[in-house]
Amino acid sequence: MRSDSQERRMAMIAHDQPYWAACARVAGMDEAGRGPLAGDVVAACVIMPSAPTVDWVDDSKKLSALRRDKVYEEILRTALYVGVGRASAQEIDEINILQATMNAMRRAAADAQANIYLIDAVKNLGLDAPEIPIVHGDAVSYSIAAASIVAKVTRDRELLALDQQYPQYGFAQHKGYGTKAHCAAILQYGASPVHRKAFLRKLLQDHDTK
Repeated sequence: MRSDSQERRMAMIAHDQPYWAACARVAGMDEAGRGPLAGDVVAACVIMPSAPTVDWVDDSKKLSALRRDKVYEEILRTALYVGVGRASAQEIDEINILQATMNAMRRAAADAQANIYLIDAVKNLGLDAPEIPIVHGDAVSYSIAAASIVAKVTRDRELLALDQQYPQYGFAQHKGYGTKAHCAAILQYGASPVHRKAFLRKLLQDHDTK
């Protein structure tokens, strides 16, 4: 009897099968880190072969950290192409999170030479092949799910490194998201160079008016 995760993976593989049948290089694209208060937004572009497929490829949010790390390593061993792109907190502040995310995705796909791009929700990147935006694509497409894992693991590891550099903020625990503890640390220590100042305005304004 198949588990729910196996059923989801089979459905995602079935979703991508027509694209593999028509194209040699089908790229999945996703990002991690659009919502946090700190750190880069990280995008991944991954071209997986139609066979062999990798067990446990799924929406990265449905996997434990330990499972994600293991699947990430298997994706790196199996993929035909893995590209990672970033946009810094400063870039996010300058051009907004959507435009920064799009830049990160373009950087991730720069050397992909894909025949088609399956992209989680984002559209109009202006890539060198047809783009198909798919809402909740990391739960629908095997290729996008693989990209979601690469983006998530890459960003989480970068936040662990930032935790060593700025231990007062607790990045290892919350990965830059706006938890109560993180917000309290920002109010106590101020913003670091890796904080997104545009994301902190309301928090700081509310604190100043108290």
